[in-house]
Amino acid sequence: MGHALGYARVSTTAQDPSLQHDALTAGGCAQVWTDVASGAKDDRPELAKLLERLLPGDTLVVWRLDRLGRSLPHLLATITELEGRGVGFRSVTEAIDTTTPGGRLIFSIFGALAAFERDLVRDRTIAGLEAARARGRVGGRPTVMTPARVEAAKALLAVPGATVTSVAKDLGVSRATLYRNVLSRQEQA
Repeated sequence: MGHALGYARVSTTAQDPSLQHDALTAGGCAQVWTDVASGAKDDRPELAKLLERLLPGDTLVVWRLDRLGRSLPHLLATITELEGRGVGFRSVTEAIDTTTPGGRLIFSIFGALAAFERDLVRDRTIAGLEAARARGRVGGRPTVMTPARVEAAKALLAVPGATVTSVAKDLGVSRATLYRNVLSRQEQA
């Protein structure tokens, strides 16, 4: 039988994690790791220590889902990784427990919702890009190689002894830009 290990997080030192500690202790956690960090931060040293300590059969317990994950996709990735290691997950407030069939069902629904959300964002992005193209707008960074610069590059490259490096430096562009906009077009012509 594994252990229930708790994780608490507060965003600032002005916040008190006592409520979370009390709930996790009441939830059967013998030990609780606490970070003082924004949920958006990747660097949470106490969480990293706890994740290293968890063994198959153990259960990671949090007071609320938002204490563990920065976003739904991050939360799902973390819990999926734990599940792959044989570690359970429990959220006291939301009453989610992946060590039970009902908890696994709820977690699967969360996963499906996250996938649905990603698909919606992708579809909206594609539709927006298509609508912009239909209005004549092209995305991306504007080219630094104007027609005048292309002609100047061709003239400079025609000078005996000129190198791609020296011409690129004179024009204030990279060698790759010259190859892409001048030299590859000359080869195609």
